[in-house]
Amino acid sequence: MKLSARNAVVGDVASVEEGAVAALVKVEVKQPFIFTAMITKDAVQDLSLKKGDRVRVIVKSTEVMIAKG
Repeated sequence: MKLSARNAVVGDVASVEEGAVAALVKVEVKQPFIFTAMITKDAVQDLSLKKGDRVRVIVKSTEVMIAKG
């Protein structure tokens, strides 16, 4: 399956909790993996980012989807 989304990682389903309408699915992700973020040049300069820096990746999204197969 091909998707345009780039924030996709592979993991194993750790648990499934079904409710009346929705379900909570927890996925355990194996390390290492790489997140790719498009940020402004100003942000890079403001943070003084360079290779090897320790940073925190914060994913801001309106949806998280699960694909199988």
